[in-house]
Amino acid sequence: MTFLLLLATLIACAASIEDMSGKMFTFPLQSNKAHVKLITSLREFSSVTVCHRSFTDLKRDHVLFSLATASNSNEFLIFWDEANKELESHVRERKTEYRGMDYKPNMWHSICTTWDSESGLVQVWFDGRPSIKKFSISGSTIRGTPIIVLGQEQDAHGGGFDINQSFVGMMSDVHMWHYILSPCEIQNYVDHLNFTPGDVINWSALEYQIVDKVLIEKKFETCH
Repeated sequence: MTFLLLLATLIACAASIEDMSGKMFTFPLQSNKAHVKLITSLREFSSVTVCHRSFTDLKRDHVLFSLATASNSNEFLIFWDEANKELESHVRERKTEYRGMDYKPNMWHSICTTWDSESGLVQVWFDGRPSIKKFSISGSTIRGTPIIVLGQEQDAHGGGFDINQSFVGMMSDVHMWHYILSPCEIQNYVDHLNFTPGDVINWSALEYQIVDKVLIEKKFETCH
């Protein structure tokens, strides 16, 4: 019986590939366990674009996207700082802050974040509006086995989760590219038009693993 239970657990937690179009991950409660691991075979990034849509009513700090390697837990992190009302991007442990974002609760927001290792510049597109470009870090790449997590902020490679930084809400349309997306492509993503899917993480062919209490549901849209 113990063997059968273990086998069932392993099957439930095994990674799967799925077309997630029209679907979302629902994170229904505060937890230091519940998360989704996104899987990629790429091991080095000299440029990055990450786009996602999220919906939450949280009034505290919370993570939106976390990529860690064995060398750095904050290789590429997108984080909301509630106290300072700012969206933070962390690249290879270097933080840049963006204020003035109209981050309202209980509505979908589209956020795209780009970083280029040659120039070191980071930029955030919030609901289709670009921020200024800020310098983060240049001359180095994100290298190593990445662990990409939704729902938790990694303070260690694949762990070190803090319940007070966890995400509660819904998340959808997560894509990651190993190059800088053009402004027109980003706008197409924001407007739900045709765009080139992510070549690192592709929501339409998503390889993922759910850990603990995370649900897959049909994404709800505004009725007209």
